[in-house]
Amino acid sequence: MADYLKQAGLAGRGLVIGYDTRFASEDFAAAVAEVIAGNGIKAYLCTKATPTPIISFGVLAQQAGGAVIITASHNPAIWNGFKYKDEHGSSAPDEVTAQIEKFIARTLQNGKVSRLPLPEASAQGLVADINLTPVYLNQVAKLIDLEKLRRAGLKVVVDSMYGAGAGYLKMILEGGAIELTEINGERNPLFPGIQPEPIAVNLAKLSSTVKKQKADVGLATDGDADRMGIVDEKGTFLTQLQVFALLALYVLEVRGQRGPIVKTITSTSMLYRLGEIFDVPVHETGVGFKYVAPLMRAEDALIGGEESGGYGFRGHVSERDGVLACLFFLDLMVKTGKTPSELLDYLYGKVGPHYYQRADVKFPAGERRNIMVRLQENPPQSIEGVKVARVDRADGFRFILADNTWLLIRFSGTEPVLRIYAESDSPARVARLLAFGQELAGVK
Repeated sequence: MADYLKQAGLAGRGLVIGYDTRFASEDFAAAVAEVIAGNGIKAYLCTKATPTPIISFGVLAQQAGGAVIITASHNPAIWNGFKYKDEHGSSAPDEVTAQIEKFIARTLQNGKVSRLPLPEASAQGLVADINLTPVYLNQVAKLIDLEKLRRAGLKVVVDSMYGAGAGYLKMILEGGAIELTEINGERNPLFPGIQPEPIAVNLAKLSSTVKKQKADVGLATDGDADRMGIVDEKGTFLTQLQVFALLALYVLEVRGQRGPIVKTITSTSMLYRLGEIFDVPVHETGVGFKYVAPLMRAEDALIGGEESGGYGFRGHVSERDGVLACLFFLDLMVKTGKTPSELLDYLYGKVGPHYYQRADVKFPAGERRNIMVRLQENPPQSIEGVKVARVDRADGFRFILADNTWLLIRFSGTEPVLRIYAESDSPARVARLLAFGQELAGVK
């Protein structure tokens, strides 16, 4: 990482280093700071577990050369990871990670790692403690009327999923008429009973708490708080595609803003209909914010998002921000006076009903090639009597039907899992499409 910063001419700007609530994340982050300092580069080391979007914004606030975040985000408890954010605070593009990988190979070969113990590095001014929360809160206050939110009197349940976002929504919203309950807000690296990904299967406790307390909405953030999930007032999970469309409707209709929308291939086709209604372009790209962020900057996009529940907004850092997305969703409720289920009905009144689901199927690593061959050699001409109008192989196998229903089969980029996605006009049809996708791939 240090070698890359030097080559890219970014070493003089320093590096922000943060971490999440996983086991020994702070120790990993301290080791990163020691090596960065050992290479003569200033390290800004977070003083506590910090959400990824706050660290990403911190890159801009510090005008740093980038950030390293020790986190495995939504993955199981046994995992941890090394995330790099570039000088824009965004996920590093492929060409950057390829350069870093070359330096890794070279370092492994020569075995030379410069490292300066933390006390010495601090004494020499090469490591400085940093708390990015105040600058982030100041930024959020510019983007949304927090006082109006606090006065709204909503009853909200927040599930922090034992992650780095614990306490943030409560801190931002407390002090007014809002009644906020936080669950899973303590640090527990085992993530007991859940995987910290804000999807329906992991949010049973949030759903039951919302129903028990008769709350207006349930909000969830993932392990590093760059993704979010919504449970409506009935305890029903809103899919990430529904939430993306609602947030797009919020910025276009409620806030009255205009600008392009950036979506990944796994995101909802409702965005195309909203683009038509509000006369804004919709751009599509590959899965991952490393593709979304550059396109957002190039097009000055109003909003960008992906199927995983990560959404970014113009006027902020071009990166996913689960905390800000939660606040915007609350503002949508306040400004319209509608519950989440009423908002969904309102959306469907504009774009028609759209239902979505994803199936994740684990497979033996040796089967990957066989699955690929089956999909390549047996593309369907029609599905349930509806013609396959287009096959897109940019990232997996996406079958777009004549009625705009779609089915996508692709490999996960981080684990031995086949992901099968479908969006259509009824939950029953979505279920049949997912079953068809598994049959087509030869997995169960």
